[in-house]
Amino acid sequence: MTDKLSVFNDALLLLGERTLSGLTEEREPRRLLDQVWDNGAVNSCLERGQWYFAMRTVRIDFDPAVSPDFGYQYAFDKGSDWIITSAVCSDEYFRWPITRYTDENGYWYADEQEIYVKYVSNDVAYGNDLSIWPISFKDYVSAYLASKIVMKISGGDDKMLVYLTGNDGDGGYLKKSLDFAKSKAAMALPTTFPARGSWSNARHRGRRQDGGNRSGPLIG
Repeated sequence: MTDKLSVFNDALLLLGERTLSGLTEEREPRRLLDQVWDNGAVNSCLERGQWYFAMRTVRIDFDPAVSPDFGYQYAFDKGSDWIITSAVCSDEYFRWPITRYTDENGYWYADEQEIYVKYVSNDVAYGNDLSIWPISFKDYVSAYLASKIVMKISGGDDKMLVYLTGNDGDGGYLKKSLDFAKSKAAMALPTTFPARGSWSNARHRGRRQDGGNRSGPLIG
């Protein structure tokens, strides 16, 4: 089972460092890893994908305390655990996406009085529950941590930095681990298909219009 110590130790193994016996061990690598972790490492990693294990689905009523001066009529509180939006729809089955909305200053704004939202959450029951992390995401977080402290741990070894982040700072092992984690996450999502267009629906008059299967993420 994934826990913070195992994530830290995987990062140290990538750097060729001795692993920690515990999270209170008085060593510089542990202090550096703590600093990166506390500065939002998990949130940074959650922002980079549509992670099924961190996906939260909610029904939200508009906030009557917020009255927009113009534009969309209703405001919806995003909540403190929001990381990135996956889908905003008008129905609970996520077949009818809302395309006319905006995201501003901690709220979604729309003309509906009720919306359904899927989003990546950092709640302790979602993205911050390390026990439900797949191995591929754990490996990515460990690589992210290692990339943040590599220059301090390695004494400025450019070869180790390039190995982890590539020549442009956004490649190397870090990118490979992210790409693999995202591919595994995509495989875990249900198969989706687009809704029919208006021309196709016109050919099927008398039948219920097809909203498609839009339960997967609408943005990447």
